[in-house]
Formats: sequence, structure tokens, C-alpha cells
Amino acid sequence: MTTQAALPTMREALYDTGRQKIFVAEAGDGPAVLLLHGGGPGTTGRSSYVRNIAELAEGHRVIVPDLPGYGRSSKGVDPADPFGHLADGVRGLLDRLGLDRVHLVGHSYGGACALRLALDTPGRVDRMVLVAPGGIGTTRALPTPGVNRLLDYYKGDGPSRRKLEEFIRQYLVHDDTDISDAAIEERYRASLDPEVVAAPPLRRPSGRGALRTIWRMDLTRDPRLARLAVPTLVVWGTADKVNRPSGGRMLAGRMSDCDLYLMSRTGHWAQYERAGLFNRLCAEFLTGRR
Repeated sequence: MTTQAALPTMREALYDTGRQKIFVAEAGDGPAVLLLHGGGPGTTGRSSYVRNIAELAEGHRVIVPDLPGYGRSSKGVDPADPFGHLADGVRGLLDRLGLDRVHLVGHSYGGACALRLALDTPGRVDRMVLVAPGGIGTTRALPTPGVNRLLDYYKGDGPSRRKLEEFIRQYLVHDDTDISDAAIEERYRASLDPEVVAAPPLRRPSGRGALRTIWRMDLTRDPRLARLAVPTLVVWGTADKVNRPSGGRMLAGRMSDCDLYLMSRTGHWAQYERAGLFNRLCAEFLTGRR
């Protein structure tokens, strides 16, 4: 977790998509690529891709939103269809930006958002990089220990620095020697936003429609997946304790145009832990080199 100083100077704006407001930071010029962050407490677009933005911006217009429910964007995510809600928000952002087609890079929760957007409107996506995406085979086994930590963060005695540090050091990365106490503190403070505490964007489905929600959130059960022609690169750390690495092989086996790259000794936050390798893979794939 490096600091803001590692980022280039970025253009900032808050866009009203009609249903919600989405904060965006941008850098670079060229073909547009959206970086969609994961769903951990206190995360934002820039903090999630702090080691990737500068390099990717050398050849692309890099657009980094805070997803609905996070950072400086509007709070609240539809608990009955969270992936659909996020995808609708991003699609509304594309409309406001005047972008018909873009590349998508999505990590974890943001990966599920990217895949759902591509399934709903494949004509809006050129190429897609999914980093340990959520929603892959989730109805086939119990939640992982890492997912349970995420879902329980705002439960029980509520959010705490101890909970967040445990999640980041033990579940987000394989090697935590690069994680600073200051960065954990900054993310912990961000997780205390009263609107988020009142209605966390990532929560366990409950109520009468819980089973239908769980079923809808397993994107591998969507029959459109096998017909999706968007060229896709899936990147997964073999030591991921949040989303099972077997999901990568599942996607590669079901999608018609999908490459899979497994990173050894790498946890859930592959774009941070193996930034140099990830940036090369991502840049080459988005420019059509495989």
C-alpha cells in the first residue's frame, strides 16, 4: 500500500448520472480504460490501483471512479442486485463521459461489476481484464474466510482498526511487508463514513429474496457467459484467500475468448503485489498483444 505520492497528477470531477453521483479521477490520453476497484472497507479507486495508474496512463486515458457506495461517490447499493446496481452506475458514467466503448479492468467486487456490465451490454466493452473477480462459482461452496471477514466488518462490535488490519495483512495480500501502518490508518478512517456504516455496500443477502439474490450474484450461472465474445484476460493469485483461484479456470473454461494467468505466491490484491508483471500483462492485452 503505497502513498498518494506514487500517483501522477490527476484530473478530478463528480458526475451526476441521474440515479447517483460518481467521483472520477483521470490521467493520460488515448483509448479509454476504466479501473474498477474491489469492495473492501475504506477502499477507493485510486488507493486500489495506486501502483498501476501511472504506467497504464502512458498509453491510455485511465479513468478511475469510486464505485457507488465508496469514496466520494453516492452511498447506497441495491442489496437485491448489487452487481447490477454497480454496472448500471458505471454505464451511466460512460454515458456522461460520452464514451460508447471502453476497456474495463475490474478487481474483485469491481471485477463482478465489469463482467455484469459486459453481460448486459457487450457492445460497450472492447477488452476486459478481471482480477480475482467476485461472483464466480459463489453458490457452489461456502464463503471463504476472507469473504467472511469482509462481510462481518460492520457486524458485531462494528468496524475497528484491528479488524481492518487483520483483513489487509492476513487476507488481502500474501506478503504484508509492504503494507504501512499509515496506509491502514487512512483506510480505517475512510471506512467510518456514517452513511457507509449505516448501509454497507457489501453485505450478506438477507430477507425474503436472499436466495434469489445469491443465485443472481453467481455470474457463472448466467447463460450469457458462454456467448460473451469480449476478449478477456483473467488474472488470479494462487494464494488468494478471498476469492478462490479455481474461479479462473472456471471462467477460462466457459468463456469463448478468455486467457488465464495465475500468479504464484500472490494473494487477492494481485495488481498491487505483482504490479510490474500486472502492468505489463494489462498493457499488452489492452493493445491487442497476447
